[in-house]
Amino acid sequence: MSRLRRLMNGVPGRSRTLLVLSLALVAIGGLVASGAVGATATVLDPDSKDAKNGVSEEAYRQPAPEPGDPYFEAAADDGSWISYENPRDEYRSPYLGDGSGKICVTLVNENGNPVVGTSVPNTSVTIPTDGATTWHPDADPMTVTFPMTDHYEFPLDGDEFGTSPDIAQGDGYMDSHCIEMHGNPIGSSVEYGKAEINGKYADRIDVAGYIQQTPAGDGWNSDLDPVADAESYEQAGGGWTTTQNSTHGGAVVVLQLDAPADERIESGSSNTSEKGGVDSTEPKDGSSDTTGGTGTGADGGDGGDGGDAMPGFGALAAVISLSIAVLARYR
Repeated sequence: MSRLRRLMNGVPGRSRTLLVLSLALVAIGGLVASGAVGATATVLDPDSKDAKNGVSEEAYRQPAPEPGDPYFEAAADDGSWISYENPRDEYRSPYLGDGSGKICVTLVNENGNPVVGTSVPNTSVTIPTDGATTWHPDADPMTVTFPMTDHYEFPLDGDEFGTSPDIAQGDGYMDSHCIEMHGNPIGSSVEYGKAEINGKYADRIDVAGYIQQTPAGDGWNSDLDPVADAESYEQAGGGWTTTQNSTHGGAVVVLQLDAPADERIESGSSNTSEKGGVDSTEPKDGSSDTTGGTGTGADGGDGGDGGDAMPGFGALAAVISLSIAVLARYR
C-alpha cells in the first residue's frame, strides 16, 4: 500500500479520484471476465455425447422363448448352444451338405439398446448376398423393413448379444432379425455386401459396423457389445467359407439410430454396453433444464450449497470496498 500511497501523493486531487476509479474498474472487469469464463467452461457442447439426452425410441424388450414356447426350437444337451425358431429359416433343396449360417440385422437406439424401428417407418436396409444363397427366398439380397413389428411374424428372432448364467448363448432378450440358411456343401462360401439404407428416414440410421464369426462347432460367442465390438466391413471379412470343422458361420449388420437431439424422448433405460447387462429403469441424470429460473448453475443444477451462479463476486465485493476506502482516504 505504501507504493500506492506515494503514487497518489504525486497526483492532483481530481486526477487522483479518476485514477482510483480506473483501477477499480479494471479490477472489476478482470473479475467479471474470469467469472464468465469459469461459468461457460462447464457448459456442454450440444453435439457432445454427454449432452445428448434421450433416444429416438425406447428399447424393445422381448424375452427369449423358453422351452414350451412356440418359437423355442432346441438346446444342446451339454448346454453349448440354444436355438430359436426363425420364420425366415430355409433348408436348401437339394440338401448338399452341412454348411449353415445366418445373416442378421441389429438396430439399436442412441444408447445402444435393441429397437425395432418404430421411429423410422418406411425405411429399410438391404444387404447384398452372393450366388450361394440365391436359392433362399429372402436372400440375394436380404432386406429388412422398419418397423420390424409391422412386417414380420417374429420381429426379433435372434439373441445374438449379451450373456446370462441361465442360457447357453445371449442374455435372454431378443435383439436381432435374421435369415438362416442350411444345406450348403462343405467348401462353399457365403458372401455379403455393404449395408444400403433407403427410405424416408435413411439419414437417421448409421451403419455402426459388422460382426462376423465362423466358430468351430455350433456355438456363437454372444459375449459382445453390438456397437463397441462392431468392425468395418473390410475388417469383418464380408463372408465366410464352411469347413469340415467349422460348418456354421454368421454375420450381424449393426445399425444405430441418430435422430436430431430436439426430436428425442427421455430414455427410461441406461446404456447396455455392459456385457450381459439388463436395461436399467433408473432415470437418466442431467435432464434438468439448463435455462431455467434464477440461481440455475451452468451445469443445470440449482447450486444447492447456496453458491453464486457466477464465481468470483466475493472477491469483487472486496475490491469495490477497498476502492471506496482508498477514494475516501484521498478525497
